[in-house]
Amino acid sequence: MVSERGLQVLQAIVQDYVDTREPVGSKAIVERHAFGVSAATIRNDMALLEDEDLIAAPHTSSGRVPTDKGYRVFVDHLTELRPLSTGQRAAIASFLDGSGDLDDVLVRTVRALTQLTGQVAIVQYPSFARAHVTHVELVQLGGGRMLVIVVTDTGRVSQRLTFVGDEFDDVDLARIRAELGTLLVGRPVRDGLQRIADRLAAAPAQAPAHVRATDEIVRAVAEELEEFRQDKLVMAGSANLARREADFRGSIYPLLEAIEEQVTLLRLMGEMVADEQGLAASIGRENEPFGLAEASVVASDYDATGSRARVGVLGPTRMDYPTNLAAVRAVARYLTRMLEQDDSSR
Repeated sequence: MVSERGLQVLQAIVQDYVDTREPVGSKAIVERHAFGVSAATIRNDMALLEDEDLIAAPHTSSGRVPTDKGYRVFVDHLTELRPLSTGQRAAIASFLDGSGDLDDVLVRTVRALTQLTGQVAIVQYPSFARAHVTHVELVQLGGGRMLVIVVTDTGRVSQRLTFVGDEFDDVDLARIRAELGTLLVGRPVRDGLQRIADRLAAAPAQAPAHVRATDEIVRAVAEELEEFRQDKLVMAGSANLARREADFRGSIYPLLEAIEEQVTLLRLMGEMVADEQGLAASIGRENEPFGLAEASVVASDYDATGSRARVGVLGPTRMDYPTNLAAVRAVARYLTRMLEQDDSSR
């Protein structure tokens, strides 16, 4: 068990180490923080913290630095988050105001968050498996090329270019649009995919050229809907890892690989347990099963038309947790409001 003053000493060590990158000693704590006790008393508190594996000495006769367990206790005992400044809140608004479709909103979101925190910013797409298709559009581009556009009630707009070979006249194009509308519009993505699969399975092996061209369009739509069902991330600020390489004891390659592959981060983001405020943190060794034992992720839930996803930051364990948690919470709240307003305007 750690005493109340012991927790305050731990908080001071975390804050000073994050600010200075230097191990923190008892004398520095007495000078920087108003504990009202002697350096000898602080040294005793630090010894107890070290016994609990909350701080450690990186070198002989040096100050102490937080351990992963120490960061966890620090985060768990945060009583308040550092509020964002008026300028920071204005920066979020300026990044996100005037956004277009959902893809644009999420790209702007991670750009805003990496600017605020200096970390790698991550945002999950909401799950679209339950989304309903509201519109399918076809645009002939010439040369046998067709642009297929699919829109859902969650604001997701996707485009796929497919080669169909034939050129369609207005009558045939209207017929294909009507067929796709009957198959998909007003139906959940999952149901639409099944209806397309049934249609293609029933298609004759030998069919006229225009029928085969129509099948190509239907397959292109199916590929887009399949992507709607897959979890995706948008990220920004990967270069910040290189700038903070000194904060990692080993190689930053596992982090770069996780960013490249996305699957690891999707699993990690999905398994993080949020508190009653929708905030979650996964610190250092807690990420060892994902190969990210030297990294921390802090995240906040956001809502998108009834579907919940997460926005967060990835960085070294030596990070400013109060500020980063406040930043992801503020961005998540702004993102939720934007998506709710967009939904109510449709």
